[in-house]
Amino acid sequence: MSGGDMAEIALSGTQSVRKTVIETPYGVVAAQNGLAARAGAEVLAAGGDAVDAAVATSFAIGVVEPWMSGPTAGGAMMLWRAEEGRAYALNHGMKSPAALDPADYPLSGAGKAGDLFPWEQVVDDRNVFGATAVAIPGTVDGLGQVHAKFGKMPWADLLAPAIRHAREGLLVDWYAALIIASSTRALAVDPDAAALFLEDGQWPTISGWTALAEKRLDQSRMAATLEQIARNGARELYDGEVGAAMVADMRAKGSVMSRDDLVAYRAELMEALSFDYRDARLHAVPGLTAGPTFKTTFEALAQSRFGDAPDADTYLAYADALKAAYEKRLSTMGDENESPETPACTTHFSVVDRKGNMVAQTQTLLSIFGSRVVSPSTGLLMNNGLMWFDPVQGRPNSLGPSKRCLMNVCPVIGEKGQTRIAFGASGGRKIVSAVSQMSSFALDFDMGVEDVFHQPRIDSSGGAFIVADDKLPSAVIDALATRHEVHRTRRTVFPYAFACPAGVMRRGELNSGCTEIMSPWGDAISEADIQDTQKP
Repeated sequence: MSGGDMAEIALSGTQSVRKTVIETPYGVVAAQNGLAARAGAEVLAAGGDAVDAAVATSFAIGVVEPWMSGPTAGGAMMLWRAEEGRAYALNHGMKSPAALDPADYPLSGAGKAGDLFPWEQVVDDRNVFGATAVAIPGTVDGLGQVHAKFGKMPWADLLAPAIRHAREGLLVDWYAALIIASSTRALAVDPDAAALFLEDGQWPTISGWTALAEKRLDQSRMAATLEQIARNGARELYDGEVGAAMVADMRAKGSVMSRDDLVAYRAELMEALSFDYRDARLHAVPGLTAGPTFKTTFEALAQSRFGDAPDADTYLAYADALKAAYEKRLSTMGDENESPETPACTTHFSVVDRKGNMVAQTQTLLSIFGSRVVSPSTGLLMNNGLMWFDPVQGRPNSLGPSKRCLMNVCPVIGEKGQTRIAFGASGGRKIVSAVSQMSSFALDFDMGVEDVFHQPRIDSSGGAFIVADDKLPSAVIDALATRHEVHRTRRTVFPYAFACPAGVMRRGELNSGCTEIMSPWGDAISEADIQDTQKP
């Protein structure tokens, strides 16, 4: 049956939003923040590899989207090495401290928690807010490993754009102010978070209507930290002074994180989860990610017959396959439902260089602003990765010491003939729905990246109903309603009812990229754009 529309949204019924895509022989970086995409494109223009560009983009996006990710984040990466014709997977997800005691996270008996996951609520939300929610970060070690194996440019050069942006401080435009305002109460609890993001306990003044009136965050402490990591390498966050300072800050605020936890941490570079789908081949990250759920979805889709364009039967096949895949995930991996009202704090970017090397990376603090705690010595906003664990013991994903977190991230590489894609998204459990459909659009229907990103999608992520883009034809909605409860809604700037993707495509010798069409910051930047701006 159809559940009708979701919450009424006061938006223009005649407004149309599109993003322009250009094919180019040059490398392309697509990221949820254009400044970060430009940082990666600058590296490509300087002769860097796709991995070099990914390192630069990852650090830069942690500065210009501090509430989404950063050096204290964790996530996963897919790599395609063109000369080898081989896919690699990297899991640099977070990990729980060795001294963690589940008894320190007693259930309150007050019902469900109020953030991303409706776990049983823990006393004082110790697994959601504050230093007691912080997990061991993984992104920087992962970046260091892939740079050592594949990178061409010096490590310090790759961090230079991030350091420059941190020295300047994040410009608080209307979108930044909106994001900060959405979490003001939580940020005000930690004095260091309040000092960084708020003004007198309130959200910061928005930069004015003219370019002459600017408000910027003071990220100088973060800049100094990044300079140390640039000088001393990725392991500075784990074995060096930065790591020691971060641990001391977190222990002073109640964490049981130790130096030994950081010293022992290693990201895992592994064989990709690769499988055939019709006349295509797909590669995802195995293990405690959404990669296995992505594979299960395509195993089901392989049983369906598709026409020349997505139609009602196509979307019904998507809904059925995704629902079955999530039922399997919930029963075997222990990842419970997320609250659809709470935004996940995740970002994604994809890179393709001139030689056809590709990277798709998703990184996250988990909740928006993570634990809402800042390490004052380092200027880093900390994750709340411990919330990924179920606080009830005896389940597949129960909270415990020295455990890797179960993530919903799903960066993928796909190949079919002369076409390759590197897709991913932010959006918690909405990610697999988006990445699966977009991969199918490209591989089943031979869509270019512009058509892929503008094609309406559904979201079926294990909940009680299907969420459908109201731009879908009525025939599609009616077909979905024969087997599912359907709620229609629109793609908006904030909040996102669907995942927020970014991706690149290579067809023959031409590259292209695009980001979520409703994202005001997302952009795809070519190294040719950099070269053009550098001309006299």
